[in-house]
Amino acid sequence: MTSIPQIVVNDLQYHYPDGTIALKGVSLNIYRGEIVGIMGKNGAGKSTLIKTFNGLLKPTFGTVYVENNNISDTFTSYLSKKVGIVFQNPELQLFANTVEDEIKFSLKNLNLSKEAIDEKISETLKIFDLEKYRNRSPFNLSGGEKKRLAIASIMCRDPEIIVFDEPTIGQDASGITFIKQIIKENATSGKTVVIVTHDIEFTIDVIPRIILMADGLVVADGPTHKILSHDTILEMTSLTSPQLVKFSKSLTELGEKVPEDIFLVKQMVQYLSEFFKNESRKRKGGKP
Repeated sequence: MTSIPQIVVNDLQYHYPDGTIALKGVSLNIYRGEIVGIMGKNGAGKSTLIKTFNGLLKPTFGTVYVENNNISDTFTSYLSKKVGIVFQNPELQLFANTVEDEIKFSLKNLNLSKEAIDEKISETLKIFDLEKYRNRSPFNLSGGEKKRLAIASIMCRDPEIIVFDEPTIGQDASGITFIKQIIKENATSGKTVVIVTHDIEFTIDVIPRIILMADGLVVADGPTHKILSHDTILEMTSLTSPQLVKFSKSLTELGEKVPEDIFLVKQMVQYLSEFFKNESRKRKGGKP
């Protein structure tokens, strides 16, 4: 992660044609190589915000800069090469006759040779385990396969910024594991990953920083373990505490103060293991 913001949002407001004010003055920075979560209840403005990142929506007031480009003065076709958005419903992105054509269409504006396109298609289908569906209609795939194809159609363009809108909805355990792998691999390679999600446990496992939104505003922005331990903020955004946080608070109520930075199961297992070892030593009269 670099110290130079890749996305800069200043006092962003967005008004829909029907008069709905979706964003009421949002300001934030997102840095290259970050994994950032955007959370909040429905209607908070999350989806509107991410659509400004690739120019699908232009600010009513305020500014959005992506890699120093003011999106209000930049062609959406250019921004879409920099920012890829994988929407919640993959069927909103899929339209080609075959899986292969879906990838091919996504690549057509990159000025690649026919040989390079064919190579990229084969590589992408292999990575996303879609080779056997090459000639099948995207609409005959399962829900998980459609999601993989939607992600593949964005990832094949190699964007610098990847935005996922509710990536775990409708996914089984293997699908969620695959999405986690894709996110972590891209962040490791220096890509910036932005994730809109309601999935608390997924957030804890994958996302180090959270931006919480409510009623078109950012109400909290910081490390995941701090934000998701704050009852007042969670109540404001209609989110529930992670199970481990609830468990830690229950232990605290029983007189055992659990460190606030325990958020993962393996951390809790290690803590409890040490706790019971110390208790065992105490009972035997030894030093803890």
